[in-house]
Amino acid sequence: MYFIAVCDDEEMELDQIEEFMAGYGAAKKLTEYEIERFASAELLLKRVREEQYMPDILLLDIFMSGKSGMEAAEELRCFGCSMPIVFLTTSTEYALRAYGVDAIQYLVKPLNKERFFHAMDSAISQIRKKSDNRIVIKVSGGIRQIKPDEILYCEAQKNYQRLNLTYEDCRVRITAGRLWEILERFPQFGRCGRSYILNMNHIVSVEREKIVMDDGSTIYLPQNKAAEFKKYYFSYYFDSE
Repeated sequence: MYFIAVCDDEEMELDQIEEFMAGYGAAKKLTEYEIERFASAELLLKRVREEQYMPDILLLDIFMSGKSGMEAAEELRCFGCSMPIVFLTTSTEYALRAYGVDAIQYLVKPLNKERFFHAMDSAISQIRKKSDNRIVIKVSGGIRQIKPDEILYCEAQKNYQRLNLTYEDCRVRITAGRLWEILERFPQFGRCGRSYILNMNHIVSVEREKIVMDDGSTIYLPQNKAAEFKKYYFSYYFDSE
């Protein structure tokens, strides 16, 4: 599934991009994608800041009322957002500046279907070349990208989660349920009760009442969850062979 954000203050332009995407999806047999429309840069940035929204691809108009698309792109890069950006604009004057935010394409309106398809090819190719999937977490001061195998385990602490990484610990303001939604697509993670999410690749041993991690940490299992987690742990290694 590709999540595509389209930001333009002209509704007709948003409609045209959706039509182009429908044609692109049909031509490339790309059925698993979802488009979210934003009528201003402010709305896009608000969603990113407050909800940790992170599209896979961003199609961004430059000239908009309020904050410009270029300013929004610069702000997103400062947050740590690394998605491919395709600029849409009526002028070429920002073409050089677009390189400063690593934009992959710069399309001048009126949009041309052939050039639009080429831009989408470039964006999807860039995504597919990333061999190391990363998760994106909102932290104090911005957004952080973390490789899944850098996470040893996560521990719930009320409205925060403590992420025990291979190189440091950090606390993030997110619910355990939301964090699990982010991590469950990676097969190496398993949930143990409501308090812990564990990376199977960092477990040294699963004993009767505790789990020992490869950094020496010990996690004590809830009595009513021990058998269930052991079964999940052994299934993970059995199924991966």
